[in-house]
Amino acid sequence: MKKTKYILKGFLMLVMAFMFTQCADNKNANEGNATPAAALASGELKIAYVEIDSLLTKYRFWNDLNEMMIQKEENIRTTLNEKAKELEQEMREFQRKLENNGFASRERAEQENLRIAQKQRDLQQLQEKLANELQTENQKNSLQLRDSINSFLKIYNKDKGYSLIFSNTGFDNLLYADKAFNITEEIVEGLNARYTPSAAVKK
Repeated sequence: MKKTKYILKGFLMLVMAFMFTQCADNKNANEGNATPAAALASGELKIAYVEIDSLLTKYRFWNDLNEMMIQKEENIRTTLNEKAKELEQEMREFQRKLENNGFASRERAEQENLRIAQKQRDLQQLQEKLANELQTENQKNSLQLRDSINSFLKIYNKDKGYSLIFSNTGFDNLLYADKAFNITEEIVEGLNARYTPSAAVKK
């Protein structure tokens, strides 16, 4: 497993989660009942976009989650490497004894061979189990990220009154956009301002 694997998955999950529209809360009741087409025609449609790459780089919550996942992945890799080295040593010892007639009987050699084979299977199962747990936790982190951003945007947009807020990663969604519609820094500042590391990231 590479360090970037779960980070890339997180990026993909974020892009999927961030593809949403945010309805504006208008103060005027009549304006609130206007259709999107009417708002567009009257020039009242307010639009903005957020650069996802920049948000991920600067959002402390996401950075802390990534650091935590890197540490967990390193711990898993260390555990699996130690068990693999132990198994490799036992296999070499078995082969050495087999070549030098070191077993008391053929039955004893077969028993040792079966034990080592079972240990190989156990190690493979452990690797799959830990990998699945890591993937599940990464998916949970992506959902936390989505919920965190959505929750903030609902509050943020009460005052801003945007009709639509798009996400943008490179040229995936927006081929061109005026920088005046870029609210990334505002979103990052707002998210970081209400982030409490000890409460949000549970190790």
